[in-house]
This record gives sequence, structure tokens and C-alpha cells, in this order.
Amino acid sequence: METIKQSEMNIGTLGHIDHGKTSLVKSLTNIWTDRHSESIKRNMTIKLGYADAIIRKCDSCKGAEAYTIGERCERCGSEAKPILRFSILDAPGHETLMATAISGANIINGILFIIAANEPCPMQQTREHLMIINLLGLKNAIIVQTKVDLVGRDKALEHYKQIKAFIKGSVIENAPIIPAVPNKNVNIDVILETISKLERPKFDKEADPLMYIARSFDVNKPGSDISKLKGGVVGGTIIRGVLKKGDTISILPGANLQKKGKHESYSEVVTTISGISSGTEELDEAHPGGLIGISTEVDPALTKADAFVGMVLGYKGKLPLVVTEIDALYTSLARTDLPTIGFGKDEPIALSVGTATVLSYVTGSKRNRLKIRLSHPTPIERGLKMAVMRRINHRLRLTGFAVMV
Repeated sequence: METIKQSEMNIGTLGHIDHGKTSLVKSLTNIWTDRHSESIKRNMTIKLGYADAIIRKCDSCKGAEAYTIGERCERCGSEAKPILRFSILDAPGHETLMATAISGANIINGILFIIAANEPCPMQQTREHLMIINLLGLKNAIIVQTKVDLVGRDKALEHYKQIKAFIKGSVIENAPIIPAVPNKNVNIDVILETISKLERPKFDKEADPLMYIARSFDVNKPGSDISKLKGGVVGGTIIRGVLKKGDTISILPGANLQKKGKHESYSEVVTTISGISSGTEELDEAHPGGLIGISTEVDPALTKADAFVGMVLGYKGKLPLVVTEIDALYTSLARTDLPTIGFGKDEPIALSVGTATVLSYVTGSKRNRLKIRLSHPTPIERGLKMAVMRRINHRLRLTGFAVMV
């Protein structure tokens, strides 16, 4: 059976809590992304969820019914040919988990923006997630109107008009709006067709590689024979360049954490790529786009439990500068629901850097220029937009973004 070995793009889900993001991902990929024990117990997405799928098309059928993730057409039974492999990052919707949603948005190339028809539009996180979309300029979007079966035709049409009014003037003003019922597979084929026609991201494959790490883990089972232990694995997305099996790589800020009073000290990790995987496919090399897993020779005790999340991977000496203090230009978001106040001395903020969310402090501010001290060493590339969240009324709220100068 013909296949595509590596995903070509990352698609993220955004939207208010309980609007059906994870259920939609299940219908699109046959994968339930809430694997974290706390997510299952609380019935809500807490950590970023991941899934991978291949969209296939039947040449014998016409329209949306020709699109499927099965190897054979569900309508006529003919073999369906692969046209796009994509990865999905399922982001949490709850406002207290906004930092996780923003870290996911930093590595995606397209958006599934889920808005449920049984609640008014916009809800609070719907509003804040549109701010993320505008902040990062994520124009490659599909709006999925879920739970239309709960409200009926007239209310669904009224809700559709609310969505159109809500997105007017945003970067996704002209995005398609598709009503769907994921648990009954209604219009899932239409969504697959629309995903297949999204603009494919353009990457620089000739540049020195840079990968954002979104997860890390130990694949060894308890009690494994020491002679058969495998090195730590990191997962994430290559932003540019190409990584190959056998490459010597660096991971920053690294591991071997040592506490020195209130300060942290990291040591750069230099290792070799022993394997590359995309879903169940083993690769000799990986290019930008989609989620990949990198097997290394690092002690797995260092990578377990997502210990390397937020770090960057690439060639030694070719990675972004690791800093603890930065000067940055700050751009405030126009928010009518929050007060406009200046930054206080040593005000704590949450700074979203790539796939890292770093507790930081504003040590100085003058107009739109900030001096920021980070709580631990972080690799930051000039020009990267970093979401800024401030504590307002005892909650972390997205207020703007900063760019290191």
C-alpha cells in the first residue's frame, strides 16, 4: 500500500474548553489524544495532545466523499491514494492552560479553530485563542462549528452569523466555516478535503537545522535489561534544515541541572541521532513540517517526563543564543476587556518562547521597551515573537508579545 513517510505540516486545534477539539481530532485521525492520566481523570486536555494521519483520495468518487483516512474508499471500496500526511497538536482550551496552548501555536502551520454552536460566540477562550492566531499571523485556518446537532438549523445559522461577526477584521476573516458533528462523522470528509487544500508551508531546507522540542521521554520499560536500554527520545518539529540519522547534535540549554542557591545551571548536551521516526514510520532523515521523534544516546533518566520540553536541537555552535536577560520591544494587544497599565518593577510575567513557557520578571520598562530577566537560561532567536502573559485579577492573561532586540 502506497504511503507518505513524514508529515508535511502541523495543524493545531484551538477553541474554548469543551467545544469538542479532542473529539474532532479522534474523528480525523482515529487517535484519542488525551493520554495524560490527569487529563483522563478530569476529562479535559491539560498537556498538548498529538496525532498523525494520512489523507487519502479515491479517484473513482467525486466531491468530499472521495476523501478519507482509510486505505479504501468508504463509499465504493476502491483503493484510496495518499495525498497528504499531517500532524495535529491538540491544545487545551481552559484559560489557566493558555501557556500550553501558546507553546503549541508556536510550532503549527495551520489551525482548526473549533467553536461550538450550543454556546454564544465568542466565549472567553475563543476570544483569547483568536488573539493568539492574530499574534502569530496564522492565516492558514479552518473554522469548525461543532455541536450543531444540539441546536437545530435556525440556531446554527444564527450562530454562524455570530462567528462571521467575531472574525471580521482578523487574519482569518475569510476562513471557511464548516458545521460538523465529529462523533457521528458528519462533514468529517469535508474537513479532510479542506485540510488537503490548505497552503503548504515553505521551509528553508538548506539552513542549519533547528528543532523545537515539544516532548521528551524514556521508552524503556521498568526492569529492562541494562544491556538493552535505549537512549532518551525527544519529539517536536524541525523549523528549518534537515536532520539525518548519525548526525552529531546539540541540545540547549541542556541537562545536568545543578542548583546553586536560587540560580540554575545547565550543561549543553551533545549526542548522536540513533533513529528518526514519524508516527510508525522509521526515517533516515527528517525535514521541516510535522512532528518527529529523535532517538538519541542521552541517558534516558534525563529525558523522562518531558524534562527537555522547551529546549532546542541542532548542530553545535549553530543554535540560538542561550540568555537569562534580554532587551525586548513589547507590542500590546488591543483588549477592551482588560485595564491598560504599565509594567511594575520586577513584575512577574509568563513568556512563551518557542515551546517553552518561562517565568520571567520585568526589571525595567520605558515606553515599549522592556528589560526582562528569565528564571532559567533559555535559547532565544532574534525576531521570534514571544507571547507575554501578565497576572491580572489573579489570572494569567495574554496582553501582548515581545521580540528580543
